[in-house]
Amino acid sequence: MSTPAPALVPAPALAPAVVVTGTGMITPVGTDTDSTWDAIRRGASDAGLAPAPGVSRDLQCRTVAPFGAELLPGRGTANLDPFIRFALVAADQAIAEAGLDPAAWDGSRVGIVVGCGLGGAATLSTAHDRLAERGPDAVSPYVHPRSLINMAAGMLAIRHHVTGPSHTVVAACASGAVAVGVGRDLIRSGACDLVIAVGTDAGVVPVIAAGFAAMGALTDSAADDASRPFAADRSGFVLSEGAAALVLEREDAARERGATPQGRILGYAFTTDAHHPVAPHPEAVGAEAAVRAALADAGLTPADVDHVNAHGTSTPYNDRSEGKLINRLFPHRPSVTANKGLLGHSLGAAGAIEAVLTLRTLATGIVPPTAHTPAVDPELAGLDLVTDKERHQNPAVAVSHSFGFGGSNCVLVMGT
Repeated sequence: MSTPAPALVPAPALAPAVVVTGTGMITPVGTDTDSTWDAIRRGASDAGLAPAPGVSRDLQCRTVAPFGAELLPGRGTANLDPFIRFALVAADQAIAEAGLDPAAWDGSRVGIVVGCGLGGAATLSTAHDRLAERGPDAVSPYVHPRSLINMAAGMLAIRHHVTGPSHTVVAACASGAVAVGVGRDLIRSGACDLVIAVGTDAGVVPVIAAGFAAMGALTDSAADDASRPFAADRSGFVLSEGAAALVLEREDAARERGATPQGRILGYAFTTDAHHPVAPHPEAVGAEAAVRAALADAGLTPADVDHVNAHGTSTPYNDRSEGKLINRLFPHRPSVTANKGLLGHSLGAAGAIEAVLTLRTLATGIVPPTAHTPAVDPELAGLDLVTDKERHQNPAVAVSHSFGFGGSNCVLVMGT
């Protein structure tokens, strides 16, 4: 079942081109973009997996290594919820890489968009335990400042003197990608000259892990290669955490100040399945509509796509519907990779992390392998999934898929 393509309408002639001038990242396999990209290219990491909290089975998860002032200086930052700390680290890196000085910019023309699925789950879980064990007097007055889902954006604004629009978008596992798209639109609308777009989540918390386990979303494998996107024996995802940030600017302004663009955000679209609370549409109807709309937004067609960074969760249903979509929509067989084979599923952070990694593919001409997947599920034969080792390809146009509970479908189109 295929969704009719929307009319091909090029981006408005007066809309400014939007480029990425800085990125930052903290993941279970790296403390910044370079180290994470290196691990993704190798399809392996020295960082081991950890036992998933809150589940009785011997399942694994991926966690960010403990860090302190070496990555996040500043008074009081050590006590923030991890989802805020991750966002601050990634944004600090992205701003520095873009060559920007927050003390010198006009904060009223800078925007922040943070995508997050859960907010301060660790803070709330700890507070609930204290309330149950010791009563209300044991609950910290900092519970809400550390747990409210918009507080990552709020703390970013305080830290970097941003007084323009500050948004928090919640679209489950598509949240990080939506943040990039909304940030792009803020610049195109003229509301901002520059946007810091962030995806962050810290869901390796007992109640979160137990909930995913109860619904059968987590893999039933305890092996280090438990996350196997598009493999025939995939059984679920590996819970993870982290953050990524992108500095978005008007291309003319970036070049005027001497910045070197890392890539362009050409298209963005968001659709909703209206099908099921958590299961993707089996024929990926809403996802296909999002891909077609994002390409139309970029003034492109499916035939222009050289590379796909897949959502690729390693769950039976998601990978099946997404794989069918890719084969149906891109019969010319663009290369495909799925970063969650190594990274696990960082929920609301995943879309931003994968957007940054897609930009690295465009900038370097290297398509990284899908870790832990030796071969594609025969049911999805035809999918040109890069496995075993990186491929040198030099793609010019790539799409990145991000899907989530509630039927969320977000697609970003990026180019060199």
